[in-house]
Amino acid sequence: MEFSKQNKVLYVNSPLDRYTSVSLGKTPWVQQRLQIIKGKESGFFQVKDNLWTLYPDCIVESVNWLDNVPIFNAINRINNKRFARVINWYLKKLGFDDFILFNDNEVIKCHYLQEYLNPSQSVYYSRDFIVAAPYWNKHGSRLEPLVIKNADLCVANSVFLTNYCKQYNDHSYFVGQGFNDDLYVSFDREKPAELKKVTGKIIGYVGVLHSSRLDIEAMEYIAKKRPDWTLVLVGPEDSEFVRSKLHNLPNVLFLGMKSSSDLPRYINCFDVCLNPQFLTPLTVGNYPRKVDEYLAMGKPVVALQTHAMEMFSSVTYLANSNEDYLNLIDLAIREDCNTLQEERKAFAREHTWENSVSAIYQALEKVRK
Repeated sequence: MEFSKQNKVLYVNSPLDRYTSVSLGKTPWVQQRLQIIKGKESGFFQVKDNLWTLYPDCIVESVNWLDNVPIFNAINRINNKRFARVINWYLKKLGFDDFILFNDNEVIKCHYLQEYLNPSQSVYYSRDFIVAAPYWNKHGSRLEPLVIKNADLCVANSVFLTNYCKQYNDHSYFVGQGFNDDLYVSFDREKPAELKKVTGKIIGYVGVLHSSRLDIEAMEYIAKKRPDWTLVLVGPEDSEFVRSKLHNLPNVLFLGMKSSSDLPRYINCFDVCLNPQFLTPLTVGNYPRKVDEYLAMGKPVVALQTHAMEMFSSVTYLANSNEDYLNLIDLAIREDCNTLQEERKAFAREHTWENSVSAIYQALEKVRK
């Protein structure tokens, strides 16, 4: 959306793969994609002036399970060629003769696109340390460095990821990240029904409750040590969270998934916002967008100390242990005041998509020189 303010943009969704088409074939979204592939529906839409989105009318073979590298490479090249053929058709339709290829953290299905699309410039956007995830690590640990090396420019949303990219490409720059700040300024301030009877301090988390990223034991420790606090968790749970002892604690509320437009109503009720991650390769350098969302509402934030959180250290409380969480939540409650709330809001307002995209434009200019 931000790019389209100054450029024509074609946003290309990932092509459907064979395994997903079979395993999830009855789900509505896969059914729709199959209709597009069969030519019964169009996958090409204009979203607004200068912005189009494309759901490719092709299917690619599932290759990540292959151990044989030469066979993997051969089939993946065929997949990329198939994908590129669709993209090229729409590039011509839109008159994109001189364009920039912007690869959003995809190293398998887009591995050869630079070769097949022949852009004027290619940009690799690193916003997750994907090679730390089991799926991506199988072939991604080999492929991502090649994609980074071959790109004209690499941009990343955290300093950790920027330094990672610089190992393979000197033209790697930190560009930060944006978030929908308007959503956290104007919202319905009526207290949600689930929280109207809660008394005492509310310590809250909003987001997917995924056990590979969040420290369940730390949450249990906080809830058990401070029964006078209520721990409110807003978001869908994975199986580990469903089975966790947190469900047996009277001062822990699981409120389930909420629409993004409703989240500010819940955050507004929190006395302290929490981001109790594990320190893992997945979390150490990833940009914590939810922290910006918390800060945009002026809320005190207690989070695990990670490489990515260093840039937030002046406006958050960073913990290294379970005891730290307790002490820092206490401190955050005691220190909270209008002055600190305004400082947090001002800090979050600096992290806009406009500023992030402007940094990408500046990086592109450096490469052109």
